[in-house]
Amino acid sequence: MSQLGAIVTSEGIRFAVWSSSAIRSWVAIFDGTGACEVERLELRPEGEGVFALFAPGLAAGTLYGFRADGDYAPERGLWFDPGKLLTDPYAVEIDRPYQYHWRLAAKRNEGADTAPLMPKAIACPLPKPLPSKPPLFQPGGLIYELNVRSFTKLHPDVPDAQRGTIAALAHPAVVEHLKRLGVSAVELMPITASIDERHLPPLGLSNAWGYNPVTFMALDPRLAPGGLQELRDTVAALRKAGIGTILDLVFNHTGESDRLGPTLSLRGLDALAYYRHQPDGRLVNDTGTGNTVACDHPVMREMVLDTLRHFVHFAGVDGFRFDLAPVLGRVDGAFDPEAPLLQAIAGDPVLADRALIAEPWDIGPNGYQLGNFRPPYLEWNDRYRDDVRRFWRGDTGAIGALATRLAGSSDVFGREGQPVSRTVNFIAAHDGMTLADIVAYERKHNEANGEQNRDGHNDNLSWNNGAEGETDDTEIARARFNDQCALLATLFASRGTIMLTAGDEFGRTQKGNNNAYAQDNALTWLDWAGRDLALEQYTSSLATLRRAFPALADTHFLTGEPADGAELPDVAWLTETGSPLGEPDWNDPGRHRLVMLLGDTEGDRLAVAINGDRRQCVFSLPPRDGFEWRPAIEAQQVDLARPLPGRSVNFMIERRAAKSRGRKGS
Repeated sequence: MSQLGAIVTSEGIRFAVWSSSAIRSWVAIFDGTGACEVERLELRPEGEGVFALFAPGLAAGTLYGFRADGDYAPERGLWFDPGKLLTDPYAVEIDRPYQYHWRLAAKRNEGADTAPLMPKAIACPLPKPLPSKPPLFQPGGLIYELNVRSFTKLHPDVPDAQRGTIAALAHPAVVEHLKRLGVSAVELMPITASIDERHLPPLGLSNAWGYNPVTFMALDPRLAPGGLQELRDTVAALRKAGIGTILDLVFNHTGESDRLGPTLSLRGLDALAYYRHQPDGRLVNDTGTGNTVACDHPVMREMVLDTLRHFVHFAGVDGFRFDLAPVLGRVDGAFDPEAPLLQAIAGDPVLADRALIAEPWDIGPNGYQLGNFRPPYLEWNDRYRDDVRRFWRGDTGAIGALATRLAGSSDVFGREGQPVSRTVNFIAAHDGMTLADIVAYERKHNEANGEQNRDGHNDNLSWNNGAEGETDDTEIARARFNDQCALLATLFASRGTIMLTAGDEFGRTQKGNNNAYAQDNALTWLDWAGRDLALEQYTSSLATLRRAFPALADTHFLTGEPADGAELPDVAWLTETGSPLGEPDWNDPGRHRLVMLLGDTEGDRLAVAINGDRRQCVFSLPPRDGFEWRPAIEAQQVDLARPLPGRSVNFMIERRAAKSRGRKGS
């Protein structure tokens, strides 16, 4: 681990910070309340940009911040101002949340000292590293994406004082819910300390998602009042229940934003090194947030690695999801899948076996990089999201794309002969409409965000089943329920890793808001009291089936050939009459019916009958002597002789007629 930050010993504390451009640097020591600066100690240059000092007599719990001086020329990327208190980039704990104030962005000599407005870093010894254990999560599993605060804010079984915190995730009622869904790992939306964007406070809004960090290791005190130990204990409790933990981390930008943004940490220490700049000194904005972290700089690269190791060593997490991940692979502005940072993460002894998940796009030049990362990186697959939505919306010519997505998206991830898919399949995520809203709103409804509905995506590939938004029409409500079931069934029948966003299993809604990042209120807090229990039970049944039939969760592409050790082809694509799909069928723009017939190594076959048409249809499945077709989900007692309702998915499993082997979950 790095020797930067505050290292506590029995004799005192060593403070160290890096800057290639600062002329002078200090550590400011505060009293126990954090309100009064009691001492300012100048750090000494140690070479290679490191400023450091050992302060004898100081103990664990000391509150501190850094200050730096040098040229002040924002037009050239220089922001030095000793009047700005700066958070230690290596802080592992802070004493209070960040709150935006205009003085944090004041020019040098035009604003008062910002120390009263800033959290103070807490010098604390790190716990003993956890024993190294293999991660629980493996590709092909179910990732459950959740926002820590909104997930338990209204949970009736969680004590009031614990609601909205990381510790609440370890509550028995929460753990039991996750187990019923067959969750392999929870993916926590950002839990490190973040700050509101400057336009939100005047609107009476706040950043509810956390994708606006200041530093990378310190947890947000509102989410983790117990600090690192709270995360460590929660990860351990989830692991005991067989559930892994993945952290969603933001290394692409910070809350210091554009030229008008606040000076909080990296900007005041060495903006030219930590952020990418144009040749004329302007900040590069490949993220849409005003700044872009220079992940190709050696010091920043090491900080990212230190952060990842920190959460593995001291919290025991299973892996990481990287927001706007192409930024991590940009070298001199261009994305390179072999970039030093991406290679260093994948090859690091501590990180190599962790789950590494890329969001494979940013808004910079050539920022859409789906399929271009290298193993072992998994990637969010928006092609899957869009093609599945198009099929169930009723778009013509969608059957071939649907089959490709069900089979693992070999067109995206099968390049260079790769046999294994790196896809993370999802229908909905935190960014966009919820699953329930996809089938209830044709248009976004973001008026509550205060931007006249201009923010968020306009093309949501959504539909409303006959009425926009809430309705008392029972037929429309039934159609929406069926569509949600069909979308969920498609997800759970898909090869590769799948991701479900918290609450979509029971019909959560954001009233059509597809960019609810600023809604820390009942719009995004999960309504546990009003959840759709029938939909939740159906989702649980899908999870049970996926566990019982491993071929569903396999990460190898479906090829139509027998897999290793299998007698049957891994897949056959059939019409509703049970005959193989031919070229005319694949090219029929009106075809909305499909059977995916899976074989597994034990000789069983699973049929996934998909009726995307609005009309009911009788499906015929090819028989085998001595076998019979049975419902694979007990709740779906569908007789093959009876029509399959329109816009629905049915699962049938073939077992020996004389004596079923009774595989668990069938």
